Amino acid sequence: MNVHDEILHRLDKIESDHGVRVLFACESGSRAWNFASGDSDYDVRFLYVHRRDWYLGIDTDARRDVIELPIEDELDINGWDLRKALRLLRKSNPPLLEWIGSPIVYREAGALAERLRVLRETFCSPRACAYHYFHMARGNYRDYLKGPEVRLKKYLYVLRPLLGVKWIEAGFGVVPTPFPELVDRLTDGALRDAIDDLLEQKRHGIESDTAPAIPELNAFIERELERIAASELSVPVAQPRTEPLDELFRETLTETWDRA
Repeated sequence: MNVHDEILHRLDKIESDHGVRVLFACESGSRAWNFASGDSDYDVRFLYVHRRDWYLGIDTDARRDVIELPIEDELDINGWDLRKALRLLRKSNPPLLEWIGSPIVYREAGALAERLRVLRETFCSPRACAYHYFHMARGNYRDYLKGPEVRLKKYLYVLRPLLGVKWIEAGFGVVPTPFPELVDRLTDGALRDAIDDLLEQKRHGIESDTAPAIPELNAFIERELERIAASELSVPVAQPRTEPLDELFRETLTETWDRA
C-alpha cells in the first residue's frame, strides 16, 4: 500500500472509530509548502463533523473537539471538529487558512472545502495573520539561527513567515500555502539566489542537515525583523459577521447526515 492509500485507509478508520465524517483532509507543513526533504513526515490535517445530536446538549463545550493519532510510519495525522474550525476561521487562524489553501488534498467531500475557500477571503484578517507570522519568524530566528552552525530547515521556518508579512503588507490577500509563490513574487537578485540554493539543499537533504550560517539570509532576516517591529504592522483588521459561519455549519450537518 502506498502512502496516499494508507492515509485514506486511516481516515476511513477514524470515521468508523469515532462515528464522524471526514469532509476535508490535506497536507500541511513542508510538503504543502513545497520544501520537503526526503525524510519529511506527512503532516495530514483534516476537518470532520459529528452527527447533529453530538452538538445538542448542556455539556457540549466540554467535549473533545480534536482527533489526534500517534505519529507512526512518518504519518502525523490529526484533525479538528468543524465547529472548532469555524470558530478559528472567525479569528483568522493562519494554520487553518493554510490548510484550506493546501495544494495537496487527500479528501474533499461535499461542498464544505469549496465554501471555506470562498469564506477565507472574507475572514482573513491581515493584522491577525501578520502578527502571527511576525512572531513565528522572530521566535524561530532567536531559537535556531543565532549560532555559526544551523539546521538548514530552520531558515525556511523564518523566511516563509517573513515573506508572509511582506505579502500582507503589499495587499496581495491571503498568504499562499506554497512557499515558491512567495519567493517568485517578493524576491529577486542575491536574496532570490540564496533562497533557491537553500531550497535545493533542503529538497535533496534530510531534516537534520546542518551547515554554516548563511550571511545573506541572516542579514535579510535581521533587517526585516527590525523593519516590521518598527512599522507596528499598520495593516487592516477584518471584522466579518458570524452568520455565514453559522449557516455553513447547519448546512454541512444537513448535507452530510440528513441527505446521506
